[in-house]
Amino acid sequence: MPLPIPEPRAAGYTQTTRVPLYWARYGPEAARTILVLHGGPGAHHDYMLPQLLALADRHELLFYDQRGGGRSRTDDPTPITFRTQVNDLRKVVEEFHLEPLTILGYSWGGLLALLYALDAARDRTIRHPRRLVLVSPAPVSRPLRERFERELAARQQSPAVLALRAELQASGLRERDPDAYRQRAFELSVAGYFADPTRARDLTPFRVTGRVQQSVWESLAHFDLVPDLDTVRCPGIVVHGRQDPIPLESSEAVAAQLGVPLVVLEDCGHVPYVEQPDGLFAAIRGFLDKTDGLLDV
Repeated sequence: MPLPIPEPRAAGYTQTTRVPLYWARYGPEAARTILVLHGGPGAHHDYMLPQLLALADRHELLFYDQRGGGRSRTDDPTPITFRTQVNDLRKVVEEFHLEPLTILGYSWGGLLALLYALDAARDRTIRHPRRLVLVSPAPVSRPLRERFERELAARQQSPAVLALRAELQASGLRERDPDAYRQRAFELSVAGYFADPTRARDLTPFRVTGRVQQSVWESLAHFDLVPDLDTVRCPGIVVHGRQDPIPLESSEAVAAQLGVPLVVLEDCGHVPYVEQPDGLFAAIRGFLDKTDGLLDV
C-alpha cells in the first residue's frame, strides 16, 4: 500500500496565475525554500511524497500542481503548452518572492526548470535560478525523447513485466482486497521505469491528464535544448539512474553544458527517491550544503 503523506504546513491557490494553481509547503518556515517541480507534464506534485520530504528536515519545500493536472485542473479549452508552464512558473516565483531561487526539478520538472532558466538567461527581468537540482531530467531533445519512448515501450512488454501482470491477475487480489489490487496494478503500469520491475513498489499513485501531456510535448516540436544550455550560469547538480529508460546521454549533455556534476546512481531507474533514496538524498544534501554560502553573496 502507498505510504501515508503528511499534511502540509500551509496550502492554497496562487493569486497571480491565469488559472489558480494549488500549492503546498512542507518543512521549517524559517529555512531556505526549495521550489519543487513535479514530472508529467499533466501530473501532480504528491506522487513525489512522502519520500521527497526527507529534504524537509532543514529546508522548506514548496510544491505546486502545474496547470492542467491534480488540483490545478482547468476547463479552459486553450491548449496548455510548454510556454504556458514556463510562464506559470515565472508567476509562482514572483508571487512567493523566491529569492534566492533554488529549483529542484524531477523528470519533466527538470526540463521545465531548464526551459525557465534559458528564458532567464535571455531576459534579465526574469528571476534567475541561483541553484538547480535536476533529478532524472526528461530528455532534452526530440531524438533523445524518441529513444526513451522506444525503450520504455519495450520494457513494459518485457517478459519480466508480463509475468508480473499474469501473476497479479491469477492472485485473486482483485476480489480479496480491491485497494491493494489497484495499487499493484498501478505499480505494474510504471514498472518499466524501474531498474528491477519487481521493485516497483511504494510509489504514490498518480494520474496524468493526457491532453495536457500531449499538448505540451507537441508544443516543443523538434526541440533541442543542448546548444543553448551553456548560457545558464548557476551552480547545479544532475542525478540520473544508470538503468533509467531515459538515455544517460541526455543528462551527460546537460551536466557538460551547464558545467555541473553528474551523479549516476547504480541499480536505479527513473525513480531514485524510491529505488535509491540514500544515494539520491546524500548527493542532493551534499550539493545544498556546499552551495548554501554562495546564496548570501
